[in-house]
Amino acid sequence: MTATSVGPASPGSGPEGQVRGALARSSPRVGERIIEAVMAGAAGLSVLVTAGIVAALVVPLFTFFANVSPIEFLTGTSWTASFGDKYSWNKDWGVLPLVSATFMATGIALLVAIPLGLGIAMFLSEYAGGRLRRIVKPVLELLAGIPTVVYGFLALTAITPLLQPLLGIPNIYNLLVAGIVMGFMIIPTIASLSEDAMSAVPQVLRQGSFAVGANRRVTTVRVVFPAALSGIIAAIVLGLSRAVGETMILAVAGGNLARLTGDPRDEAQTMTAFIAQIASGDAPQGSPVYYSLFAVGALLFVITMIINVISIRLVRRYRQAY
Repeated sequence: MTATSVGPASPGSGPEGQVRGALARSSPRVGERIIEAVMAGAAGLSVLVTAGIVAALVVPLFTFFANVSPIEFLTGTSWTASFGDKYSWNKDWGVLPLVSATFMATGIALLVAIPLGLGIAMFLSEYAGGRLRRIVKPVLELLAGIPTVVYGFLALTAITPLLQPLLGIPNIYNLLVAGIVMGFMIIPTIASLSEDAMSAVPQVLRQGSFAVGANRRVTTVRVVFPAALSGIIAAIVLGLSRAVGETMILAVAGGNLARLTGDPRDEAQTMTAFIAQIASGDAPQGSPVYYSLFAVGALLFVITMIINVISIRLVRRYRQAY
């Protein structure tokens, strides 16, 4: 009797191949389609909101720059929009005093927030026990929910009188204290996101560092920190963006005197403080100072966009996949 030879089964034959083929031919579930549609709608909504902001700024900008030279606006060192006749274009429209005060206050805030925020993140990620982390991190994040106007009044009524004799601050309104308080405001943002990035570093990297004789400090600084650098940069840039756009702390504690100064102990007005002052009804609609509100807002929008573009490039450059 002749034996019948049996060849190898084809990849699509058999129960497992039939199941895989059926799954490949099946259409996505309705729930997945709904989730995809919701996420696409959220992404599209953000684009529409950004486009709406730009559209709202365009017409007032044309009116403003039809009467004020863009070069004068960007390079002038005197800003007198709030003084004199509000319907007169015969003013100084140099925005540099507002820009310099904004970056000075932001720099002070980052000098406070970056060391403290990263130190807290390292402690929670590498040193604190699980129980302590579960207690400290929610309490830390609770600080982010405090209204910024509360921080502003705290700076004005408590911290400034305390630091005035120590630092020789001549005025109750000053950028130094406003920047310090703003730094404490953004500490939760930097600390929480940096801790998340450091906790996401694979445990095998820490074990490898310990295996070659490194202690916990060296492992944290030379292994975990560089591995989480992209997330840490993103956290710092997010804190920077929030500091640049902060309004109430600077409006309450920084002052409303627009002047170009290099001393943070002086009173000065930031871009956001000027916007808050004008938007609160200080200028009639259709007046030159009203149109200057949109010019300052557009400049703040551009600065924030530049910061975000730079941050995206930095995050992509230092991103590491595990």
